[in-house]
Amino acid sequence: MTPWIWVLVIAIVVLAATVVTGMLLGARALRRLSDDRQVAQERREQEVGDAQAKVEHANAKAASVRAEAAAAKAEAAAARAEARRVLENAHSEADTVLEHAHRQAESDAEQVRTAARRSGEREIALLNATVKEQSAEVERRAARIDERERLHSEEVERLVERERRLGSLEAELIKRETSLKSREIAIKEAEDTKHRELERIAGLTVETARSELIESIEGQAKREAAILIRDIEQDARSTADTRARHIVVDAIQRIASEQTAESVVSVLHLPSDEMKGRIIGREGRNIRAFESTTGVNLIIDDTPEAVLLSCFDPVRREVGRLTLEKLVLDGRIHPHRIEEVFDSAKNEVERLCDRAAEEALVDVGITNIHPELMKLLGRLRYRTSYGQNVLKHLVETAHIAGIMAAELGLDVPIMKRAAFLHDIGKALTHEVEGSHALIGADVARKYGEHEEIVHAIEAHHNEVPPQTIEAVLTQASDACSGGRPGARRESLEAYVKRLERIEEIAGGKIGVEKVFAMQAGREIRVMVRPDDIDDIGAAVLARDVAKQIEEELTYPGQIRVTVVRESRVTELAR
Repeated sequence: MTPWIWVLVIAIVVLAATVVTGMLLGARALRRLSDDRQVAQERREQEVGDAQAKVEHANAKAASVRAEAAAAKAEAAAARAEARRVLENAHSEADTVLEHAHRQAESDAEQVRTAARRSGEREIALLNATVKEQSAEVERRAARIDERERLHSEEVERLVERERRLGSLEAELIKRETSLKSREIAIKEAEDTKHRELERIAGLTVETARSELIESIEGQAKREAAILIRDIEQDARSTADTRARHIVVDAIQRIASEQTAESVVSVLHLPSDEMKGRIIGREGRNIRAFESTTGVNLIIDDTPEAVLLSCFDPVRREVGRLTLEKLVLDGRIHPHRIEEVFDSAKNEVERLCDRAAEEALVDVGITNIHPELMKLLGRLRYRTSYGQNVLKHLVETAHIAGIMAAELGLDVPIMKRAAFLHDIGKALTHEVEGSHALIGADVARKYGEHEEIVHAIEAHHNEVPPQTIEAVLTQASDACSGGRPGARRESLEAYVKRLERIEEIAGGKIGVEKVFAMQAGREIRVMVRPDDIDDIGAAVLARDVAKQIEEELTYPGQIRVTVVRESRVTELAR
């Protein structure tokens, strides 16, 4: 209810109270008049005038009261009219407020639709970029599949050629068998003739002639068998060596890939030298927070616009490098921001490791593998061994082992899997003590790998003697990948010691005048005195030097030993 209605109600209540009060006063006056009549009749006439005056006065009061009631009714009507006016004004204001609210709601809805449209456009652009990236990845995989199909077709052609050669060999064997049969017939006829001639000339008995004939044939057979065995052994040895060299060289040439030498230090270029002060922070708090959070040592020296990150764990070093790179690009460098960016960089490196492991598995052709083994393989993306990336080394080793297994008629998937997982223990060598071969074997056995694969892993460095052909081929493929020229680098100290030892070996021989190590130790030339060593001695010296180098030194590839013996005669013409 509005205030005007309350005022009207209060006025009516006051008016009603006034009327009741007047009636009560009138009743009291009448009671007094009746009392006065009973007490003093004689005074009635005298007081009639006073009573009439009082009645008139009461009538006047009643008239005034009725006038006040009429005025109150008028005021109430005015109050109701005012209340209706106020209610109409309130309705009009409410309509105005509702209309304004509708317009504001429409404006907010339009803004929300605009924001949603912009967000949808950004999402569409992001999806288009993702689709383009996936399509590029599909094209790369299709190219790899085409390459594999080409390799398979070449393998099929080689198999066809091999079948053709086997067919020709089989035909030659049939011819030889026919000639052997005819030769056996001729020998039998000769033996019969000999028997008859011996019986005629010597007059020997059949038993005596048979014993002499057996001794003669036995001696001849033993001689022919010895000659045949010697020829077969020489043929098998030369054929086996040639075949083994062909398999190994073919595998290395087909699978050899480029390698990048890496170290335990990463370099991050800065936009300016002023950034070094922001990286250090007030009283060095930023650099201390960075090193304690990432576990990477930050080296800031006088190198212009560059800082060094040092850490023996390659994954942690990459996380630290990415963290510092993001901090430099962002510009906000403080302890709390360092922790946030470190978590983001750590997740990004884990995603890169997982993607590298997936690509390596696709490249090798392995599909079913435990997720924990996949995580360990991804960590090898940032691990190197003598400058050779371990994950690329595993892929290369698996391809070499697969080619060898195919040439030898073995189980190619098992062989490739064993070779691919042989260095899995290197992902844990910073955390677990022991040889990476034994660590990798324990990890593979823990995650359900076959016992043949586990044995190949633990035996590839001879901690455990190899018992299967898979273990031997794993050793061979590992040596092919790591020992081929250009695959691994060696330290300067080891390189210098190897050259010095090569020159010492050659220089210690009798008759040697000078020794030159050439082509980074790949060739050694020995100059000898012609008076002390002849041509045969030079050949013997070259063989002795090569044999001693093989026994004492470890080196990639091969070393050529060349002995130079020359005679010079000088005469002056005067």
